[in-house]
Amino acid sequence: MAVSFGASKLLIKSGGIGSQPSDLRRLSLSPVQISVRPRGDAPARRSVEVHASGNVFGTNFQVCTFGESHGGGVGCTISGCPPNIPLSEADIQFELDRRRPGQSRITTPRKETDTCTIQSGVCSKGLTLGTPIHVFVPNTDQRGKDYSEMSQAYRPSHADATYDFKYGIRAVQGGGRSSARETIGRVAAGAVAKKILKHLGTEVLAYVSQVHTVVLPDGIVDHETLTMEQIESNIVRCPDPEYAQKMIDAIDVVRVRGDSIGGVVTCIARNVPRGLGQPVFDKLEAELAKGMLSLPATKGFEFGSGFAGTFLMGSEHNDEFYVDANGKIRTKTNRSGGIQGGISNGEIINMRIAFKPTATIGKKQNTVTRDREETELIARGRHDPCVVPRAVPMAEAMAALVLVNQLMAHKGQNELLPVTSILQEPIPTPTPLNHV
Repeated sequence: MAVSFGASKLLIKSGGIGSQPSDLRRLSLSPVQISVRPRGDAPARRSVEVHASGNVFGTNFQVCTFGESHGGGVGCTISGCPPNIPLSEADIQFELDRRRPGQSRITTPRKETDTCTIQSGVCSKGLTLGTPIHVFVPNTDQRGKDYSEMSQAYRPSHADATYDFKYGIRAVQGGGRSSARETIGRVAAGAVAKKILKHLGTEVLAYVSQVHTVVLPDGIVDHETLTMEQIESNIVRCPDPEYAQKMIDAIDVVRVRGDSIGGVVTCIARNVPRGLGQPVFDKLEAELAKGMLSLPATKGFEFGSGFAGTFLMGSEHNDEFYVDANGKIRTKTNRSGGIQGGISNGEIINMRIAFKPTATIGKKQNTVTRDREETELIARGRHDPCVVPRAVPMAEAMAALVLVNQLMAHKGQNELLPVTSILQEPIPTPTPLNHV
């Protein structure tokens, strides 16, 4: 493909990409080389390289998600997964069922089973091969006609306008890549990451700690003993029954009005090895923040004491050290949130992610069209009155993906040679797997 710009000709090469539509998928993984060839007496040829990415997360355990809300399907390709890990579609399906639409009256009524298939990377014995794992989930309940008005009028606070601003074109039905259906690929990959972490003794859990003005008081949930069963005991995924009902009631009120509300998801990681995190620009909390804030509808991230810590003095905020009965250096409190200096310290990592009210609502709003005409819009379609109940497995997935990436980086750099045993703790050696 060649494009002329004035005195120069712009040639775009992308490592063998042909003219077939399917080849465009490689653009998310391959750098695009742009060569500028001068005409006449212009300066000599120059080359630049553009990485057309944005759909890939991670470095060692790398995940590329694909698909649009109303396309043929969605999913992910995982590169860098260790071999010999038992993995089945049922392992992934459990997490996808927690994320899927239509699971209760307080979620979107779109009916999708989100049934996954593993199409590569796992052998007939059910073990990962170390090669790319491809997971596919078909879309089966599309209603493109619901988006006829939105093909011209922009939904306020939605990505409709900004996708047009960036690309000049967008997938109107369902919001395309900006739809939360994109997170299916993340949750599928997160299920694999969680299985790796569990094999090493690390557990990631999340729950709803706030819906609109209903706030779960600090300390009411014991992060040391919190279980998946407690979280999944109700449709809002709040482990406290009393506050769970208050949250459900709050969602029901706005649901029947065609409005929406936001909330907060709290995510924890227990038994995280010490030493994870790469100073200075790849600090553990920075990587977690990037992962969480890449989720749809997120508006804020904090860990440990967060913004509340600004009201304390150093003498109040500092986590004092002590030596426990097993001879380990621990902290008496955990205002650091399990991370100090960008590196995990072995305590429980805890973080909170704020989600805004769903942008697509059934109430009349002022907006403009693609032709810059002012108009009014009542959005149709099926949408969550509050996203946080379904965001719980999404937050867990992003935390797991970050931790697996950091584990692999730490293992490669810090345990290549013998460790300083008095200070460093090697990553626990997992129990040998039984192969058939």
